[in-house]
Amino acid sequence: MHLLIDGYGADPELLADQQLIAEFLDEFPSQIGMTKISSPQVHNYVGAVPEDWGVSGFVIIAESHISIHTFPDRQYVNIDIFSCKEFDDQSTLDKLQTRFNLTNVRSWSVSRGLEHLNPPTGVERLSC
Repeated sequence: MHLLIDGYGADPELLADQQLIAEFLDEFPSQIGMTKISSPQVHNYVGAVPEDWGVSGFVIIAESHISIHTFPDRQYVNIDIFSCKEFDDQSTLDKLQTRFNLTNVRSWSVSRGLEHLNPPTGVERLSC
């Protein structure tokens, strides 16, 4: 599963807080049944367009990764959760909406890597 989230109307102070984003990446994997295998990497970003500054980060999980990019001046956040382990996407969306005080959310759930569930003859199945 690859859950892609565009969150709108977020509290700009939450989105600008590098420590809060690091805590989110540190805590959230276990809240959705995933296994964190690295410390979160979080960085402030200032781009050529003044409104595009924000905080970006990711954490590697045994099942794949979680990434986040915030745009405080736009009250926008995008979050990707990619996992070879199924998870409850609606519950995950609800948690994210609450955590970042989002007023509107657009999301897409994409199935990826399904070929490894039934590989061609002679090819070993990958495991997570």
